[in-house]
Amino acid sequence: MARAVWTGVLSFGLVSVPVALYSATEEHTPDFHQYVKGTAQRIRYKRVSEKTGKEVDYADIVKGAKVGSKLVTLDQDELDAIAPGKSRSLEVATFVDREEVDPLLFNKTYWLGPGNDEAKKTYALLRDAMTAEDKVAIGMFVMRGKQYLCCVRPDGNTLALETMFFADEVREPKKEIDNLPGKVKLAANEIKMARQLVSSMSGPFRAGDYRDTYTAAVNKLLRAKAKNREVSTAEDAPEPTNVVDLMEALRESVANAKSGRGGKKTTKKTAAKKTAARRTAAKKTAAKKTAKKATKTTKRKRTSKKPARKSA
Repeated sequence: MARAVWTGVLSFGLVSVPVALYSATEEHTPDFHQYVKGTAQRIRYKRVSEKTGKEVDYADIVKGAKVGSKLVTLDQDELDAIAPGKSRSLEVATFVDREEVDPLLFNKTYWLGPGNDEAKKTYALLRDAMTAEDKVAIGMFVMRGKQYLCCVRPDGNTLALETMFFADEVREPKKEIDNLPGKVKLAANEIKMARQLVSSMSGPFRAGDYRDTYTAAVNKLLRAKAKNREVSTAEDAPEPTNVVDLMEALRESVANAKSGRGGKKTTKKTAAKKTAARRTAAKKTAAKKTAKKATKTTKRKRTSKKPARKSA
């Protein structure tokens, strides 16, 4: 079984339940280390004193901050002593509707389990009550020397805990992006075609449908280099769509989505070639139809003429 990263007590009203926090996610990226180029010499980092240059043991390291001109240092025991519930309390402040919580605030997901067997009933009671009311719990707790705002939500038979950013930790987009478009005049047919594209590409979300293809490519590259083999490089990113070609790109995208080729992207040159090919094919088809009509008309004229009577 996994080891809990935090244990404490979750309290709502006068009810308290022992809980344990577990990591809910894991990354599958390769475990890279740093080496001196061209050698197998590993790069190591050491904690050294800037004055003596000697390595310092981790147990002898404390945290410090400047208060005015004076340096103040604190050890972990002092930090834990002032934490709410001495870092072991998760108090629910309020229950809110799921839709009220902006996903932008979510930071990292954990599984929240019962702290012991005796806590199972109270744990299940909280979980089922929240599920029935379709609510999530908002609270705060301290972990590893940092206070977190959190959202506890039912997920099947489990409670999931999302650590959250505080409101003042979220940056304003207008301050970060200086070229956000305001009101833009859009043609009615462009909006209609764009909505049609969104509709044709819509479907249910299934997390299992998506894979980390970049990590898979990195692992493939590692295996290939280990055997002195070559690996084909990825294609370049598609060029930005020109405003002039926007409608044609939308039409092409809608057609691809409807025919099940929604994931394939076409460059401007490819789109232009396809458009020219379609126009040429359309002209040929029209010419064939005209020729057939002319042939049918000629045949009708010939058959409509009555043969001359034979003389006696």
